[in-house]
Amino acid sequence: MPTIILPEGYSYVCAALLSTVFVLFGQGTVVSRYRKRSGIEYPQMYAERSQANTSKDAHIFNCAQRAHQNTLENIPLIYLTTIITGFEFPIFAALTCASWCIARISYTRGYITGDPSERATTLYKLSFIPLLGSLLVSVYITGKCMISEFGLTNGTF
Repeated sequence: MPTIILPEGYSYVCAALLSTVFVLFGQGTVVSRYRKRSGIEYPQMYAERSQANTSKDAHIFNCAQRAHQNTLENIPLIYLTTIITGFEFPIFAALTCASWCIARISYTRGYITGDPSERATTLYKLSFIPLLGSLLVSVYITGKCMISEFGLTNGTF
């Protein structure tokens, strides 16, 4: 059986990745609270426009549901870049993932005000800087591994 050797500090990456579960759980709790308050029954994903126009809770349910859905849409990118970056730069990877989690909490809290424009908080906007850094580092690490794998280190094919 092959052995995987993780770099020192990779436990921070694991902790940061695990924190995303708590973010998702928190968002799910908010969605459930507003689903119950608004009376939107399963399996209806969102309140209809007429429901949202006549009930503030239904409108906020839609906002909470959208914040949660957006997080689910983005989480594969976070998982992949955090895991890859963590192989060489575990502290940086953990910090970028943690900053994303904090930004997601801020994003959700802004969204559930009922004014979707409030979702773009300063923390949310700033989170794109480390996320972009993590993406670039992941590309660098992957490229470096591919070059090594194909024996292209001396510049020849």
